[in-house]
Amino acid sequence: MKTIQKPAIHVSIIGYGDIGRRIAHQLQSSYPANKLTITAFNRQQSAETTETHHTVNGIGHKQLDLDNPSTIDSTVFNNHCVFYLAPPPSTGTEDSRMRHWLAGLEKTQLPKRIVYISTTGVYGDQQGRTVTEQTPVKPQADRAKRRLDAELNLQRFATKNRIEYVILRVSGIYGESRLPVRRLKEQIPMLRSELAPITNRIHQDDLAKICIAAMLQSNSGEVYNVSDGDNINMTDYFIQVARFLKLPLPPEINWQQAEQQLSKGMLSYLKESRLIDNTKLLNTLNIQLTYPSIAEFFRIYSNRLY
Repeated sequence: MKTIQKPAIHVSIIGYGDIGRRIAHQLQSSYPANKLTITAFNRQQSAETTETHHTVNGIGHKQLDLDNPSTIDSTVFNNHCVFYLAPPPSTGTEDSRMRHWLAGLEKTQLPKRIVYISTTGVYGDQQGRTVTEQTPVKPQADRAKRRLDAELNLQRFATKNRIEYVILRVSGIYGESRLPVRRLKEQIPMLRSELAPITNRIHQDDLAKICIAAMLQSNSGEVYNVSDGDNINMTDYFIQVARFLKLPLPPEINWQQAEQQLSKGMLSYLKESRLIDNTKLLNTLNIQLTYPSIAEFFRIYSNRLY
């Protein structure tokens, strides 16, 4: 049988946090070292060194401050596959960081493809209805408006400059390092289960896998909803985590109490309910989720522990 050779790829990861590291490690495990170069970009210098450009475990590291447009060197992205994972600013309704990055790209040295991590929050409150990629966007929270601003600016720029792009609208991310342990230990209350909104999640390893599939397999210009399809309400999720970790169940309160006791950020999440349809993701990108439900995650995680 003839062996199919993988083409060489040059990857840039803007916003090299947990998901960026998982993307890099999955790529390294599936690509020959001589066919892959990865450069990670962070606002802060790496803890390992004071240098602004260095290499660790085969991954190049560079400093990039998207709040300071003068630091953007577009030449390093020329013909690269770019995973844009950097969060927007924490206030306002625009993503100035995405705007700065796009404005700093030289028209003669552009990326080959950009995969942008957005949020299912751009759909706003759907009162528990099913959401597909054709559902009109109507962001309510400022954090979602910032993500939609980034989406729209990326779409316009990529279309004008003939750059390939893919947008992933991602639901809540969870995993071993992203469980609500602190909230459960501190006994921060949750809405009563029958009042709680439907929420959607994706495991951090599955998200990294999906990012890579979007980069290597998707048609340009596509938008995908990213969720495991295990749609349970937020309080039931906290209860399942508490039982698995043998922590006290969260106290349950009504809406009036929630308005008085919970943070504005949590209240904004509780006021939005939607059921994310992941059919397009699974079928078009041929994704096989490792963790199709929170129950399957607990089963696999338990086997690792014992």
